[in-house]
Amino acid sequence: MQLLFVPTESTPAYFNATRAYVERYGKPMAFYSDKAGIFRVNAKDAAEGRGYTQFGRALFELNIDILCANSSPAKGRVERMNGTLQDRLVKELRLRGISSMEAANAYAPAFIAAFNARFAKVPKRDFDAHRPLRGDEDLARIFSWREWRKVSQRLTLQYAKVMYLIEDRPEHRRLIHRYIEVAEYPDGRVELWAEGASLPYTTYDRLGEIDQAAIVENKRLGHVLAIAAQVQALRDSRHQAGPSRTLLGEPPRPAKVPLNVKRQRLINRLDLERALVAAPLNPRAAEILTLPAARQPPHPAPSSGASGQRHRPTNKAKKEHAPAQKARSH
Repeated sequence: MQLLFVPTESTPAYFNATRAYVERYGKPMAFYSDKAGIFRVNAKDAAEGRGYTQFGRALFELNIDILCANSSPAKGRVERMNGTLQDRLVKELRLRGISSMEAANAYAPAFIAAFNARFAKVPKRDFDAHRPLRGDEDLARIFSWREWRKVSQRLTLQYAKVMYLIEDRPEHRRLIHRYIEVAEYPDGRVELWAEGASLPYTTYDRLGEIDQAAIVENKRLGHVLAIAAQVQALRDSRHQAGPSRTLLGEPPRPAKVPLNVKRQRLINRLDLERALVAAPLNPRAAEILTLPAARQPPHPAPSSGASGQRHRPTNKAKKEHAPAQKARSH
């Protein structure tokens, strides 16, 4: 009844497929699925301590139950259908010269109609259990990735390594130290919701990259920015807090971070020295970059003040001068 080609099996992909199904047929009484992590929480210690997934939350708002298969026959039916789609459908695509995702999705309705005409069974009763959508059910908002964030004293919050600055208004100051909802839509748009209304905001990307096209013509500045670009290449700039963004054209994220990529806070002085070697610059710029930690000016020697107190040498100074005094005594 529904077929969709997507870059990867993810929650936003199921959002798109389920929304298309509901818009065409209405709301079913329940969905029958396997025990994948998209449909139910399999981890003992889940993020934020919630007992539901994003997909489960969307079905709950639509008053749709989800049943996870426990029996072997139910799993067998799923695997037989997967075998049909991975064998018969692949051959149909090859015969029609379809090799792109867009063309495959365009052909999917014709394949569904032909498949059901050959293999569908007539039900014993013609009663349709699907329910129509209510007027207050906004599918765009329901099928969005939603998380809660706490508003700081400065009317800011962080989501997916981006800082959101809420517009400073008297009615917004009541939200300080309160949790509000962050909704990210499949097209990448983000909304902040509080008390049933969307809040105006501006953003500040904490992991902004250097735009080489916007660099001012300055030799010394160019060297410094080249080093900054080298350091940025070592950090993990992925936005991991939000959903998978493969539907927007981004490639699937690797399961593990590469060995040469570090977290933002793990970049240390050694990484800066390696960047200096990789992007050589003039000595004056290198001196500016290494001065704070390596070339501190010496402290001035203490002198006698107005009170007439004399400076007393430390124990280390006494040990250094002791051999010289002993030699003079001999």
